[in-house]
Amino acid sequence: MNDKELMNRAADNIRILAVSMVEKAKSGHPGGAMGGADFINVLFSEFLVYDPDQPEWTGRDRFYLDPGHMSPMLYAALTLQRKFTIDDIKQFRQWGSITPGHPERDLAHGIENSSGPLGQGHAYAAGAAIAEKFLEARLGHTMMQHKIYAYISDGGVQEGISSEVGRLAGNLGLNNLIMFYDANDIQLSTECGAVMCEDTAMKYQAWGWNVLKIDGNDPDAIRAALNAANKEEQRSTLIIGKTVMGKGALQADGSSYEHNIKTHGAPLGGEAYTNTIKNLGGDLNDPFKIFPEVQKLYDDRNAELRQIVAERHATEDAWKKQNPSKAEQMQQWFSGKAPKIDWSGLVQKRDIPTRNGSAACLGVLAEQVPNMIVSSADLSNSDKTDGFLKKTHSFTRGDFSGAFFQAGVSELAMACMCIGMMLHGGVITAMGTFFVFSDYMKPAIRMAALMQVPVKFVWSHDAFRVGEDGPTHEPVEQEAQIRLMEKLQNHAGQDSVRVLRPADSNAATVCWQMAMENMDTPTALIFSRQNVKSLPEGTNYEGTRKGAYIVKGSDEDYDVILAASGSEVSTCVDGAELLRKDGIKVRVVSAPSEGLFRRQSKEYQEEILPKNAKIFGLTAGLPVTLEGLVGTNGKVFGLNSFGFSAPYKVLDEKLGFTPENLYKQVKEYLAQ
Repeated sequence: MNDKELMNRAADNIRILAVSMVEKAKSGHPGGAMGGADFINVLFSEFLVYDPDQPEWTGRDRFYLDPGHMSPMLYAALTLQRKFTIDDIKQFRQWGSITPGHPERDLAHGIENSSGPLGQGHAYAAGAAIAEKFLEARLGHTMMQHKIYAYISDGGVQEGISSEVGRLAGNLGLNNLIMFYDANDIQLSTECGAVMCEDTAMKYQAWGWNVLKIDGNDPDAIRAALNAANKEEQRSTLIIGKTVMGKGALQADGSSYEHNIKTHGAPLGGEAYTNTIKNLGGDLNDPFKIFPEVQKLYDDRNAELRQIVAERHATEDAWKKQNPSKAEQMQQWFSGKAPKIDWSGLVQKRDIPTRNGSAACLGVLAEQVPNMIVSSADLSNSDKTDGFLKKTHSFTRGDFSGAFFQAGVSELAMACMCIGMMLHGGVITAMGTFFVFSDYMKPAIRMAALMQVPVKFVWSHDAFRVGEDGPTHEPVEQEAQIRLMEKLQNHAGQDSVRVLRPADSNAATVCWQMAMENMDTPTALIFSRQNVKSLPEGTNYEGTRKGAYIVKGSDEDYDVILAASGSEVSTCVDGAELLRKDGIKVRVVSAPSEGLFRRQSKEYQEEILPKNAKIFGLTAGLPVTLEGLVGTNGKVFGLNSFGFSAPYKVLDEKLGFTPENLYKQVKEYLAQ
């Protein structure tokens, strides 16, 4: 156990580095970082187990920061661990820096997750805890004996996702999950009392958590709480630490600047900054200085960790020799490479809903991908993720031998927890709900894209053909929204999200193949509720891989091209037959992914959808969904309303999504 005076000195060093980063950048959030320095110091210098020489070691403890604006605190602690240099933190918030304003996932430098949208970090940590339990059930305790730590704040606790995560983690009894709640009672524009009066401890206790309340600036109290949390065998632990916003800060006149809302989101500035550095024992001539005794504290911890992990590595090596097949399996799971899947035995039924085609694919995956976890937001029998569930069983408290995560009605938490599972490593995740409810998941989709986490989003009930459920359940603008992200690129220059809407059950197979092969970015799979007529025999579905392809039976020399995705492609096929009776030659193009199509060579794009061709698009969504494909000479028939409540065949008729109306619309277009 380290001396309290030394621990306070180290925490003050973190405060000095944090406030100096913000001051130099003339931007940032010093107050919270100063208040949280004591906890991060105790955790990083005494409890967190990691390999100083192998940052991606699978057996390491994980630390997930939820309030990303407290990045100066994290960067300062990681600098003490020698993961960042002084020059790195001096470039805080600058162009090309590896210390951006909010942390971005960077395992080499000790950062497990990108953070910023408050509340999501709760879910990443809970998801990682599930992944660890899942892998322990398959690989044993030897290989999976680490802890998952999270740092949360008042703002994150207020976000609704925190309640979803609290319920789910409590229900599953994730005793490997330890969260520290930095309860400083101040947020960006108000004190917390202006917006909340709940008893947070009782709330988490009601969810079945182990709750500990401490002085969050007392290293002895922090240490005792972490020891107790690590010994907990049945429950997740929430440590509520009452901390001081801007701890150690002084104003220009030398009076206390602690508990002051102004320290939350802006540099201290001028004499307030210089007085604070002096008060904390820093050097105004060199505020980025690390005190020798503090660096020794962290260097000693690194030396201690090298001994700890050397023993762990030896134990793991012995396990690998005794369990060669499991060791090989584990290596594959953590490699980030796509699993090998034999799809040859899958024969799809014709003229079925594409969600049923998806269910058949999930059945194959359940049998062949032992590290896959599938989830559903209380809709598995409707989004057909039960194709996976039928060949496994759900997680329950104390039993993670199954592979299905019942998330209940919590779309955002489900998505973020599945992301967290993949951030942990060793697993592949997919999750399902209705397409219209993807609105609840948008913040998670964006973060998955930013972090390049290859989760699989499964969305069924893809259009107004949900029918009787009415406009509240009929996605209209959702496809256009998600396809906007196809136009963005991630840091690696790849499509940020791969969006696939297959035309029939056979195309659904290829889309699932592509999703499982894509280990670089998230994949969105959009499926129909209603039966979809299969494309003509002989259609080359491998064209799906290029984002758009010509459907079998199209005229080689055409007068017009009909372009669509998903359910509307078969309508185009039938409409083309009516047009041909009038002597009009028609090409039909299925375009499941505009993003992928635009990644193809200019020659291929011109071959499928020539710029000067007359192109008519049909979409059950907003017309803008296809406007990028039909071009300036083209026309799109789509929806400009939220839909109506009626049987889907009635809606097809009333809204004009029939071969007959398509024939009429195309004739008018060609006559222009």
